[in-house]
Amino acid sequence: MRILVINANTTEAITERLVAIGRAMAPPGVVFQGATARFGARYIASRAASAVAAHAALDAFAEHGAGADAVLLGCFGDPGLDAIREVSPVPVLGLADSAAEAAMRVARRFGIVTGGAAWAPMLTEFFAARGHAARLAGVRTVAPSGGEIARDPEGALAILAEACRASAELDGAEAVMLGGAGLAGLAAKLEGRVPVPVICSVEAGLRAVIAAAGTAPAVLPPREPVETVGLSPALAARLG
Repeated sequence: MRILVINANTTEAITERLVAIGRAMAPPGVVFQGATARFGARYIASRAASAVAAHAALDAFAEHGAGADAVLLGCFGDPGLDAIREVSPVPVLGLADSAAEAAMRVARRFGIVTGGAAWAPMLTEFFAARGHAARLAGVRTVAPSGGEIARDPEGALAILAEACRASAELDGAEAVMLGGAGLAGLAAKLEGRVPVPVICSVEAGLRAVIAAAGTAPAVLPPREPVETVGLSPALAARLG
């Protein structure tokens, strides 16, 4: 089985990191392939960058999705998730969506800790739109962006631990989600420093997509062809 991991930002090192973690978690017979956005922000930290990332993720799926048994959108906030699902016959999962499901299995209310202040309202709106408003205890952001944390993860541990503790002790979260590809692998390093479970969004997404791979392909409903201008040939063909 082949799982496609789409990185909706343009930092190839993040793609490589996601694929490496997936390969370490995968059972025999599961192969991971990475696809990095052709255009857009190096790391998504604004609404504008997220809007561009949704297009870039859809473009990457059109280019690399053929033959995949499942797709993971490896970008917290899941830009383009529902658009890719609309045109994909195989399961498409996102980091935020999957991590929320994992958190709700162990907690009545979950909190989020991530890098970059602009993500607080964006994620609050995202989880409300998914029907999780009552389960979300709050979103806490730290000053380093996800990209900066990825470059110096050890240096961010103290501030992440402080934010996770505040999420539990002040916001009432019974589990805390570390959101973002740049924070991959750090949840385990916070064990013992936070009084509630800390969930890695990357690991949650990878577990979910491994479980989903190989399920029967969906029969997509008929769609009217869309006339387009300026899209990549692969995306134009997918929409047309």
